[in-house]
Amino acid sequence: MDDLISDFLTEANESLEVIDIELVRFEAHPGDRPALDKIFRLVHTLKGTCGFLGLGRLESLAHAGETLLGRFRDGKLQVSGEAVTLVLKSIDRIKTVIDGLGATGAEPAGDDSDLITALEAMAMGAPPPETSESEPEPEPEPEQQVEGYDPVLGRALRPGEVSTADLDAAFAAAEGPVDFAPASLPEAPVPAPAAETRPAESVEEDSAPIAAAQSIRVGVDVLEDMMTLVSELVLTRNQLLQINRSRSDDSFSPPLQRLSTITGELQDSVMKTRMQPIGQAWKKLPRIIRDLANELDKKIDLVLEGETTELDRQVLEQIRDPLTHMVRNSADHGLEGPADRRAAGKAETGTIHLSAYHEGGSIVIRLRDDGRGLDTARIREKAIEKGLLTRSDAEALTESQVHRLIFAPGFSTAAAITNVSGRGVGMDVVRSNIEQIGGQIDLQSTFGSGCTVTIKIPLTLAIISALIVGASGERFAVPQGAVLELIKIGEGAEHRTEVIEQVRMVRLREQLVPLIDLGAELGLTQALQPNFVMIMKVGSHRFGVIVEEVIDTEEIVVKPLASVLRGISVFSGATLLGDGSVVLIIEPNGLSQRAGEMPQAARRAIDAAATSDEDAKIERKTMLLVRVGSGALKAVELGQITRLEHVPVAELQHLGSRAALQYRGKLMPVLCVDDDQRLKTEGVQPMLVVAGMLYTMGLAVDRIVDVVETPVTIELSPTKTGIIGTALINGRATEIIDLDHFMIMALAEHSRTGPAVQAAQTQEAA
Repeated sequence: MDDLISDFLTEANESLEVIDIELVRFEAHPGDRPALDKIFRLVHTLKGTCGFLGLGRLESLAHAGETLLGRFRDGKLQVSGEAVTLVLKSIDRIKTVIDGLGATGAEPAGDDSDLITALEAMAMGAPPPETSESEPEPEPEPEQQVEGYDPVLGRALRPGEVSTADLDAAFAAAEGPVDFAPASLPEAPVPAPAAETRPAESVEEDSAPIAAAQSIRVGVDVLEDMMTLVSELVLTRNQLLQINRSRSDDSFSPPLQRLSTITGELQDSVMKTRMQPIGQAWKKLPRIIRDLANELDKKIDLVLEGETTELDRQVLEQIRDPLTHMVRNSADHGLEGPADRRAAGKAETGTIHLSAYHEGGSIVIRLRDDGRGLDTARIREKAIEKGLLTRSDAEALTESQVHRLIFAPGFSTAAAITNVSGRGVGMDVVRSNIEQIGGQIDLQSTFGSGCTVTIKIPLTLAIISALIVGASGERFAVPQGAVLELIKIGEGAEHRTEVIEQVRMVRLREQLVPLIDLGAELGLTQALQPNFVMIMKVGSHRFGVIVEEVIDTEEIVVKPLASVLRGISVFSGATLLGDGSVVLIIEPNGLSQRAGEMPQAARRAIDAAATSDEDAKIERKTMLLVRVGSGALKAVELGQITRLEHVPVAELQHLGSRAALQYRGKLMPVLCVDDDQRLKTEGVQPMLVVAGMLYTMGLAVDRIVDVVETPVTIELSPTKTGIIGTALINGRATEIIDLDHFMIMALAEHSRTGPAVQAAQTQEAA
């Protein structure tokens, strides 16, 4: 019975989440019959399973809710907000009982007569009575005495349908044991043989294809063990590759390359088992918004986009609570009431838009509302009042810096403490949770127009791409996704450092970027010649980290820090390199906080340098400049590129006029940007790798020129396909590559290249 209860708890919780979502949707669209049928089937199945397991309290609650839903389904009762609220209350009560069942293994005691009476009264069209435990039982419902009415189904019988009372009598008179499946009986016109019974959910879906995707339940601990084993395999592969590089004999290279490919494929497969759609973390949001709208007397429309975007289960669990709090914050603080919105010339219904999408190796989550926005003056005064800043320091802050004060612990601008907000606990926890998983959070707001919060988080916390850098004789790993670009400094380099108000800075494209020396910041005494600066960006804060050398790029396995090091904010974990040495992983958010501790005079110098740029108010983008063919310089937004590769020409496979590359165990088409472009015939071929949702493509270029951060304004319309238009970048006319065009071409290539390669390989073998 323990296994049955365990399976029941899992399935019941999944069903209740779906019911929550569908009920809110059905309330907004009462004519959505499929949604109502789905809700009814799920509640009905829940009731039947509870009866089978002898869970009387749950069965009674589910039966009362099912009766009311049956009245909706038969068109005998109009859908109303009060009725939906009552059903939601019964679902909440069921959740409470299920939680108690899961904690103790037995159904907790309790009296639900008040809720059941209200549901039954609502089903008969009467307002919900305010009952107490001492009140007598209500009289039998008049309609239940009508001929043909089935009290279990909560509706009149259809033509030819057998009542549940007749079925009970038939089973009582039957000889021998009978397999009884309560969940399927009410939907069936006659009792079916035990071998043919089906869950109620499938009764009305006979037209569905027979060949459906099969799945099994696997414990999370099993998946974690698999991920651990794959991580160890990745470490072993890295060690073998490191050993092979030091050997003069290359006889081990082919099998090691094959091992590396298989390891990568296995890693991808195991990662997919851990991936879940972000919609799993959004399931409760429609219900939360509905309840908040009623509580705050507001009209709110929640728009969800990108629910199928997948990320690691561990990351998903970490962002569930921050997302919930941010949505509540937008509903309470962000959106105005109907009267205020009318006075501001807005629609009465406010909109909260939540979206998610992939960008490189990260997930970007964007929450946008069209409310009142952040009141900069009020936030500044509140910060002074709470002693977070002196008045002189507060006045020196820019608008965006003032907005980030809402992430300070204990900060709140609410006038009073309510059930929703006002205690100053929330946005600091949101930032803390996001940064704990290596994510970044930023916000932009325009007073009177709304606020946008952007979160960038890694796809997974297990295996990441990293730069291995050297500082003061030690090696460290830096997550590659946090590094915008690398620049060279020192003798003969284009960029030079300067000191302003005792803060070391580098002037990068006419903007001052504050610098921190990684070795000095970590307290390492050995001073070496600085050679490189890693330009990093956390939220809206851009800074540089000085290192002596950039050693390699490597996929690393993230291991947790020892307890003695967990209090150091600049480290997020440790990893084992191919040569067996252990190195610490740098936490970009921790470095950002160190880089942010500088005198206000230095900050004013940085802001002044940024403001002097005539394009300061134009959105700046990080662009990758490339040379292709004999035409103009070309550029593509760096965030759209997954990797930059230099592929040996010998590894390219030519299939007539097309080219392809075996990349990470799969065949990847290689496309040219220009018609007059030719792939290289010797040496290495520079290539931009772009990953789509289902496939990957390579975009061949002649030379990678530079990475620049600049405003991008299309000034000339395109003259050929594959080009969005021409913009002025660093004073030079530059064509902007249309990646969407080439992704569509790559999709066609995928359908043609695979069979061509198989045919070529077969011919070669013959």
